[in-house]
Amino acid sequence: MAEMYSLHPENPQARTVAQIQAALLHGAVMLYPTDTVYAIGCDINSKSAVQRVRQIKQSSNNKPLTFLCPSLSNIAQYAQVSDSAYRIMRSLIPGPYTFVLPATKLVPRLVMDPKRKTTGIRVPDHVVSMSLLQALGNPII
Repeated sequence: MAEMYSLHPENPQARTVAQIQAALLHGAVMLYPTDTVYAIGCDINSKSAVQRVRQIKQSSNNKPLTFLCPSLSNIAQYAQVSDSAYRIMRSLIPGPYTFVLPATKLVPRLVMDPKRKTTGIRVPDHVVSMSLLQALGNPII
């Protein structure tokens, strides 16, 4: 059954964020705001939730999914970042940019481009997205 949570856009309530975090850790799928659009998302480590996101978006398993990280330092865990790419990213993050980078082994196969072994990663500039990312401790699809 669907649950609806309301968060303050500039100062999200910690208790509500904790409730959303618990739901995400148990495989929930959510609609959440980013700095560009509302997105359908879930915990990157929940295989069933990622499959549900694909089903909702009507996308095939060979189409990569973009995910959000809380900071540039987290991106290095999930992608190989060259020095020149790092300098460019540092000047643009946080913001409405998606970077397509070679994926590391931490990126689930269900999320990455199977032919190219790349992944799309963003660091949002939105208070609600950032509070969800920090509470969850994992990237969000």
